[in-house]
Amino acid sequence: MDQAALRDKLNGPEGLVVAGLLSGTSADGIDVGLARFRWDDPKTPGCSPELLAFETVPFAPELNGRLRRALDGGGVDLGGVALLHRDLGRAFGEAAAAVAVDLDLRLDWVGSHGQTVWHFDGAGAPGTLQLGDGAQVAAACGAPVVNDFRAAHVAAGGHGAPLAILADARIFAGLARPTAILNLGGMANLSWLGSGSDPARAFDTGPAGSLLDGLARRLLGEPMDRDGLVALGGKPRPEWVDFLLRSPFFEAEPPKSTGRDTFGPLYVSGFLERVGERAPVEHVLASATRAVARSVGQAMERWLPQGASQLWVAGGGVHNRALMADLGAETGLDVRSSAEMGVSPDAREALLFACLAVDFLQGRGPAVGAESRVVLGKLCLPPG
Repeated sequence: MDQAALRDKLNGPEGLVVAGLLSGTSADGIDVGLARFRWDDPKTPGCSPELLAFETVPFAPELNGRLRRALDGGGVDLGGVALLHRDLGRAFGEAAAAVAVDLDLRLDWVGSHGQTVWHFDGAGAPGTLQLGDGAQVAAACGAPVVNDFRAAHVAAGGHGAPLAILADARIFAGLARPTAILNLGGMANLSWLGSGSDPARAFDTGPAGSLLDGLARRLLGEPMDRDGLVALGGKPRPEWVDFLLRSPFFEAEPPKSTGRDTFGPLYVSGFLERVGERAPVEHVLASATRAVARSVGQAMERWLPQGASQLWVAGGGVHNRALMADLGAETGLDVRSSAEMGVSPDAREALLFACLAVDFLQGRGPAVGAESRVVLGKLCLPPG
């Protein structure tokens, strides 16, 4: 089916079945979100997705090991990067196909973010790199794939992140405005949806899972502090919280984005050196959790307009009870999971890349830099 036929299907009663794929900064698996899009009114700026299914498909252990080494600075050579790019793409495509088969659905279109392995951290020239070859994704799932969304944003003068603001008005269409939406993935980022002439805005606030999960792997031998239970048993130490918030990133004004170069393994190691080997694990995790929440609270106070009475939270961090409690204390807002208004917190970013793939199909793109508009993504077609 060619793109014109797909656009006709999007405008029809059946709609378009689109997969949104990603592996976040925490790299805990492939998030697959299947959504149906119907563009009921061609005069509107876009159409809201109807989530059909969401699943996180674990990486095969061997592939996960290679990816973890690349993310943690394990000395992967160029050949290893090329093969990782290939194999991640194949794994993404197979994950999308498997979820579609389970629902007896045929994929019409796919938006694949891939796996970020490096992202501009505010110092030096902007750049970003995601692995997961789109051609391999297309071959494995049998559908056209739009991928590499961030590169065009950077080329047009943007940071390549955060991109959530480009779809949040559709994903959170039911929210009264103004409203603030926080995503807690490897990094934390805020979206502000204003009312009237108040413009939408978005920026990274700092680390989330990259710090908390990094500490859990080092101190607990687990991929995360599940539900924040260890942190709940500890008490934050003010000097440790202050140490974690020393990075110049926290003082920089938006627009800004960050990544694992700033808040990855070296950041975690530096903190562990500061607290010492005998530091109680529960106090270490409680301090890190408080630092994440405080970085969000300070960012909201400094750079967002006032007016929101609630903070809606999506991303894996929504399941961390200690972090959600600290966010309430640090922001003074009613902090709620996006699930309460019908948006799966785990599926939000998958829905984002499904939306951006539909934007590509429609030839729509955001204003970047000096108000130039750019369509994000590159198209890869399946064989045949």
